[in-house]
Amino acid sequence: MQLFLDSTDIVQIEDLAKTGLVDGVTTNPTLIAKSGRNMLEVIADICRIVDGPVSAEVSSVTTEGMLAEGRKLAGIAPNVVVKVPLTREGLMATSEFAAEGIQTNVTLCFSAAQALLAAKAGATYVSPFIGRLDDHGAEGMDLITEIRAIYDNYDFDTEILAASIRSASHVKEAALSGADCATIPPDVFEALFKHPLTERGLQQFMADWAKTGQSIL
Repeated sequence: MQLFLDSTDIVQIEDLAKTGLVDGVTTNPTLIAKSGRNMLEVIADICRIVDGPVSAEVSSVTTEGMLAEGRKLAGIAPNVVVKVPLTREGLMATSEFAAEGIQTNVTLCFSAAQALLAAKAGATYVSPFIGRLDDHGAEGMDLITEIRAIYDNYDFDTEILAASIRSASHVKEAALSGADCATIPPDVFEALFKHPLTERGLQQFMADWAKTGQSIL
Protein backbone atom coordinates (compact mmCIF):
# COMPACT_ATOMS: atom_id res chain seq x y z
CA MET A 1 0.00 0.00 0.00
CA GLN A 2 1.28 3.45 -0.92
CA LEU A 3 1.62 6.01 1.87
CA PHE A 4 0.92 9.68 1.14
CA LEU A 5 1.46 12.60 3.51
CA ASP A 6 -1.57 14.82 4.06
CA SER A 7 0.32 18.05 4.62
CA THR A 8 1.55 21.36 3.25
CA ASP A 9 4.31 21.72 5.84
CA ILE A 10 7.43 21.84 3.66
CA VAL A 11 9.81 21.17 6.55
CA GLN A 12 7.90 18.06 7.65
CA ILE A 13 7.53 16.81 4.09
CA GLU A 14 11.27 17.20 3.46
CA ASP A 15 12.10 15.42 6.71
CA LEU A 16 9.79 12.45 6.17
CA ALA A 17 10.65 12.15 2.46
CA LYS A 18 14.21 11.30 3.56
CA THR A 19 12.90 7.98 4.90
CA GLY A 20 12.21 6.82 1.34
CA LEU A 21 8.76 5.71 2.50
CA VAL A 22 6.69 8.67 1.28
CA ASP A 23 4.98 7.80 -2.00
CA GLY A 24 3.11 11.07 -2.51
CA VAL A 25 1.40 14.05 -0.89
CA THR A 26 -2.17 15.29 -0.68
CA THR A 27 -3.29 18.83 0.07
CA ASN A 28 -6.65 20.54 0.51
CA PRO A 29 -7.92 24.11 0.87
CA THR A 30 -7.85 23.90 4.69
CA LEU A 31 -4.18 22.88 4.74
CA ILE A 32 -3.29 25.55 2.19
CA ALA A 33 -5.07 28.19 4.28
CA LYS A 34 -3.17 27.11 7.41
CA SER A 35 0.13 27.42 5.55
CA GLY A 36 -0.54 31.10 4.88
CA ARG A 37 1.19 30.82 1.52
CA ASN A 38 0.26 31.07 -2.14
CA MET A 39 -1.23 27.76 -3.28
CA LEU A 40 0.66 27.53 -6.56
CA GLU A 41 3.97 28.12 -4.78
CA VAL A 42 3.22 25.48 -2.14
CA ILE A 43 2.36 22.85 -4.75
CA ALA A 44 5.48 23.69 -6.77
CA ASP A 45 7.66 23.34 -3.66
CA ILE A 46 6.14 19.97 -2.75
CA CYS A 47 6.61 18.69 -6.31
CA ARG A 48 10.30 19.54 -6.09
CA ILE A 49 10.61 17.40 -2.96
CA VAL A 50 8.38 14.44 -3.85
CA ASP A 51 8.49 12.59 -7.16
CA GLY A 52 5.20 10.78 -6.56
CA PRO A 53 1.66 12.12 -7.02
CA VAL A 54 0.85 15.46 -5.39
CA SER A 55 -2.87 16.22 -5.09
CA ALA A 56 -3.87 19.87 -5.54
CA GLU A 57 -7.54 20.73 -5.08
CA VAL A 58 -9.68 23.04 -7.20
CA SER A 59 -11.85 25.62 -5.45
CA SER A 60 -14.53 26.10 -8.11
CA VAL A 61 -17.88 24.33 -7.84
CA THR A 62 -18.73 24.52 -11.56
CA THR A 63 -17.45 22.12 -14.19
CA GLU A 64 -16.06 24.93 -16.30
CA GLY A 65 -14.29 26.47 -13.32
CA MET A 66 -12.83 23.15 -12.24
CA LEU A 67 -11.51 22.51 -15.73
CA ALA A 68 -9.84 25.92 -15.90
CA GLU A 69 -8.31 25.62 -12.44
CA GLY A 70 -7.34 21.98 -12.91
CA ARG A 71 -5.47 22.65 -16.14
CA LYS A 72 -3.51 25.42 -14.44
CA LEU A 73 -2.67 23.19 -11.48
CA ALA A 74 -1.65 20.31 -13.75
CA GLY A 75 0.74 22.68 -15.51
CA ILE A 76 2.81 23.16 -12.35
CA ALA A 77 4.52 19.77 -12.61
CA PRO A 78 3.98 16.37 -14.28
CA ASN A 79 3.19 14.69 -10.94
CA VAL A 80 0.32 17.00 -9.98
CA VAL A 81 -3.00 15.21 -9.49
CA VAL A 82 -6.04 17.47 -9.78
CA LYS A 83 -8.35 17.00 -6.80
CA VAL A 84 -12.08 17.52 -7.45
CA PRO A 85 -15.15 17.04 -5.24
CA LEU A 86 -17.45 14.07 -5.73
CA THR A 87 -20.33 16.05 -7.18
CA ARG A 88 -22.11 15.85 -10.50
CA GLU A 89 -20.05 18.81 -11.73
CA GLY A 90 -16.87 17.29 -10.33
CA LEU A 91 -17.39 14.00 -12.12
CA MET A 92 -18.14 15.77 -15.39
CA ALA A 93 -14.81 17.56 -15.00
CA THR A 94 -13.16 14.24 -14.12
CA SER A 95 -14.33 12.69 -17.38
CA GLU A 96 -12.87 15.60 -19.36
CA PHE A 97 -9.60 15.49 -17.43
CA ALA A 98 -9.36 11.75 -18.15
CA ALA A 99 -9.79 12.44 -21.85
CA GLU A 100 -7.00 15.04 -21.65
CA GLY A 101 -4.65 12.69 -19.80
CA ILE A 102 -4.78 14.69 -16.54
CA GLN A 103 -4.73 12.61 -13.35
CA THR A 104 -7.52 13.18 -10.82
CA ASN A 105 -8.27 12.50 -7.19
CA VAL A 106 -12.02 12.53 -6.54
CA THR A 107 -12.44 13.54 -2.92
CA LEU A 108 -15.18 13.62 -0.27
CA CYS A 109 -16.44 10.14 -1.09
CA PHE A 110 -18.83 8.74 1.51
CA SER A 111 -20.60 5.88 -0.28
CA ALA A 112 -19.81 2.93 -2.53
CA ALA A 113 -22.29 4.25 -5.10
CA GLN A 114 -20.32 7.50 -5.30
CA ALA A 115 -17.11 5.51 -5.73
CA LEU A 116 -18.69 3.56 -8.58
CA LEU A 117 -19.50 6.81 -10.40
CA ALA A 118 -15.97 8.12 -9.82
CA ALA A 119 -14.48 5.01 -11.41
CA LYS A 120 -16.86 5.22 -14.37
CA ALA A 121 -15.81 8.86 -14.85
CA GLY A 122 -12.19 7.74 -15.13
CA ALA A 123 -10.82 8.98 -11.80
CA THR A 124 -7.21 8.07 -11.08
CA TYR A 125 -7.94 7.97 -7.34
CA VAL A 126 -11.05 8.07 -5.19
CA SER A 127 -10.77 9.30 -1.59
CA PRO A 128 -13.25 7.77 0.88
CA PHE A 129 -13.20 9.69 4.18
CA ILE A 130 -12.87 7.04 6.87
CA GLY A 131 -12.57 9.18 10.00
CA ARG A 132 -15.52 11.42 9.15
CA LEU A 133 -17.76 8.39 8.66
CA ASP A 134 -16.64 7.05 12.03
CA ASP A 135 -17.51 10.43 13.56
CA HIS A 136 -21.08 10.02 12.33
CA GLY A 137 -21.57 6.54 13.77
CA ALA A 138 -20.78 4.54 10.63
CA GLU A 139 -17.95 2.04 10.17
CA GLY A 140 -15.69 3.94 7.80
CA MET A 141 -13.55 0.91 7.02
CA ASP A 142 -16.61 -0.94 5.72
CA LEU A 143 -16.70 1.56 2.88
CA ILE A 144 -13.17 0.59 1.82
CA THR A 145 -14.22 -3.06 1.74
CA GLU A 146 -17.31 -2.29 -0.36
CA ILE A 147 -15.41 -0.17 -2.87
CA ARG A 148 -12.70 -2.82 -3.15
CA ALA A 149 -15.31 -5.47 -4.00
CA ILE A 150 -16.98 -3.28 -6.64
CA TYR A 151 -13.72 -2.27 -8.28
CA ASP A 152 -12.51 -5.86 -8.35
CA ASN A 153 -15.83 -7.05 -9.81
CA TYR A 154 -15.49 -4.74 -12.79
CA ASP A 155 -11.71 -4.43 -13.02
CA PHE A 156 -11.74 -0.64 -12.60
CA ASP A 157 -8.31 1.04 -12.66
CA THR A 158 -9.26 3.72 -10.12
CA GLU A 159 -7.16 3.40 -6.97
CA ILE A 160 -8.70 3.59 -3.49
CA LEU A 161 -6.99 6.34 -1.47
CA ALA A 162 -8.11 6.04 2.14
CA ALA A 163 -8.42 9.53 3.61
CA SER A 164 -9.39 11.17 6.91
CA ILE A 165 -7.00 8.77 8.62
CA ARG A 166 -6.74 9.39 12.37
CA SER A 167 -4.38 6.72 13.71
CA ALA A 168 -1.84 4.01 12.95
CA SER A 169 -4.64 1.51 13.51
CA HIS A 170 -6.62 3.18 10.72
CA VAL A 171 -3.65 2.66 8.39
CA LYS A 172 -3.47 -1.03 9.29
CA GLU A 173 -7.21 -1.51 8.80
CA ALA A 174 -7.14 0.28 5.47
CA ALA A 175 -4.36 -2.01 4.29
CA LEU A 176 -6.27 -5.10 5.43
CA SER A 177 -9.42 -3.84 3.68
CA GLY A 178 -7.66 -3.50 0.34
CA ALA A 179 -6.96 0.23 0.01
CA ASP A 180 -4.33 0.98 -2.61
CA CYS A 181 -3.09 4.06 -0.75
CA ALA A 182 -3.62 5.96 2.47
CA THR A 183 -3.02 9.64 3.03
CA ILE A 184 -1.99 10.38 6.58
CA PRO A 185 -0.96 13.37 8.73
CA PRO A 186 2.75 13.56 9.61
CA ASP A 187 2.12 12.64 13.27
CA VAL A 188 0.35 9.43 12.26
CA PHE A 189 3.16 8.65 9.81
CA GLU A 190 5.65 8.97 12.69
CA ALA A 191 3.46 6.71 14.84
CA LEU A 192 3.80 3.88 12.31
CA PHE A 193 7.44 3.42 13.31
CA LYS A 194 6.70 2.99 16.99
CA HIS A 195 5.83 0.15 19.33
CA PRO A 196 6.68 0.04 23.05
CA LEU A 197 8.16 -3.46 22.74
CA THR A 198 10.48 -2.31 19.95
CA GLU A 199 11.77 0.53 22.13
CA ARG A 200 12.10 -1.71 25.18
CA GLY A 201 13.90 -4.40 23.18
CA LEU A 202 16.33 -1.90 21.68
CA GLN A 203 17.18 -0.50 25.11
CA GLN A 204 17.92 -4.03 26.36
CA PHE A 205 20.08 -4.90 23.35
CA MET A 206 22.08 -1.68 23.70
CA ALA A 207 22.58 -2.22 27.42
CA ASP A 208 23.80 -5.79 26.84
CA TRP A 209 26.11 -4.65 24.05
CA ALA A 210 27.63 -1.94 26.23
CA LYS A 211 28.62 -4.59 28.79
CA THR A 212 30.82 -6.33 26.21
CA GLY A 213 33.06 -3.26 25.81
CA GLN A 214 33.20 -3.94 22.08
CA SER A 215 32.93 -1.52 19.14
CA ILE A 216 32.14 -2.41 15.54
CA LEU A 217 33.92 0.69 14.20
